[in-house]
Amino acid sequence: MRCPYCQSEDTQVKDSRPAEDGSAIRRRRVCPDCGGRFTTFERVQLRDLTVVKKSGRKVPFDRDKLLRSMHIAVRKRNVDPDRVDRAVTGIVRQLESSGETEIASEEIGKLVMEALKSLDEVAYVRFASVYRNFREAKDFHEVLGELRGDEEPE
Repeated sequence: MRCPYCQSEDTQVKDSRPAEDGSAIRRRRVCPDCGGRFTTFERVQLRDLTVVKKSGRKVPFDRDKLLRSMHIAVRKRNVDPDRVDRAVTGIVRQLESSGETEIASEEIGKLVMEALKSLDEVAYVRFASVYRNFREAKDFHEVLGELRGDEEPE
């Protein structure tokens, strides 16, 4: 592993332990050249996933981008960050186990909506407003109706 401080390629692992419900390994490292300490995370990746955007453009799947978007949705809400991490891990596992290497961005959005619905309803509405591109107040009303069970989701 390359040192992020001096770029030396000779770093040493000082401590390893499970992280994120055992789905990753957390490693504390030290660089013998500059003495810098840093942490890395190692995860199993079953296959390389590609996201197909609405425009047809294809980009590599980025777990960290998914995690950031969910953290934005739950910002200033009383939601344990570990629950968000577990939800993201669950979404990634679903995507990897689907057997597909190309995933439509809409499919990822639906999985995120399901996860947020069980985490926090306000976060769900926040994410839905961006994901579904709300233009009017009635769009919020429709999503609130879905939460109450008045209407079927799209």
